[in-house]
Amino acid sequence: MGGYSSEVAISLKSGNVVYKHLDKEKYNAFKVHILKEKWVLIDENNNEYPINKHDFSAEVNGTKITFDCVFNAIHGTPGENGVILAYFDLIHLKHTSAPFYQMALTFNKRDTLSVLKQYGIPTATSIYFDQGDAVSNEEIIAKVGLPCFVKPNNAGSSFGISKVNKKEELTAAIEKAFKEDSEILIESFLDGTEVSVGVIDYKNETKVLPITEIVSENDFFDYEAKYEGKSQEITPARLTKTQENNVVVMAKRVYEILNMSGFSRSEYIFVNDVPHFLEMNTVPGLTEASILPQQANKAGISLSQLFGNAIETALNN
Repeated sequence: MGGYSSEVAISLKSGNVVYKHLDKEKYNAFKVHILKEKWVLIDENNNEYPINKHDFSAEVNGTKITFDCVFNAIHGTPGENGVILAYFDLIHLKHTSAPFYQMALTFNKRDTLSVLKQYGIPTATSIYFDQGDAVSNEEIIAKVGLPCFVKPNNAGSSFGISKVNKKEELTAAIEKAFKEDSEILIESFLDGTEVSVGVIDYKNETKVLPITEIVSENDFFDYEAKYEGKSQEITPARLTKTQENNVVVMAKRVYEILNMSGFSRSEYIFVNDVPHFLEMNTVPGLTEASILPQQANKAGISLSQLFGNAIETALNN
């Protein structure tokens, strides 16, 4: 838990919830903080023991601790973008996430959309920029229209995202997104019901969890809406049978197209009855109040079962 991004505090919350709910009779669990300044194992008294990066072990009171499996609860870099998972692969340490390439791909919104468009998955109209590119506000608006969304390409928890309603707001929104990432994505506004769909590996099957409808008090599902109670999250979503069938089929297909495994939670917006894919989170929030655990609960899966299944799947992989 932890990480090197703006999401570090959220990751620590998720990691603590996973630790709390793991079945201690089955698993000998340890908290490990992966932070820019240190990698440390934390014991029950908050004592810190350095992680040996040679083999991801720690020495605690003269005993060397090694691990059979890592539960990845790092939002953002280096957990959600695959960087630390490539290291785990190199030292042959199993983990609960998808392979590092799938994690890197799905963390990059632009590249994920490029892959899915080839398979006919509906998405918003979009335009991309790297820092230093010549940016024409007129060309942007001509392509994506107003309102539009300006997003960092590689960031989570809605950090750096703006909804732009007027041309005059575009430059500030672009600057804000570039503070989070050197690549940005600008997308057309889709006017319709927004839903969040959890898809996981559960007992060796791809399982689509009950769908959550997002009703934000703010202009969109931003950080406040996600984490500070400024939204309603309604599970199961208020969808017609047609809409529900369409998004279940599409979410499963997207998971399989991207060769995913482990956890995923993707956002879709309906235009009429057609769900349009927005993005995929592969280390979604895992607190008791987070969307994916709420969905699992509706499916009759406890947090202990949800987290234990992820470990069993990794160990059997």
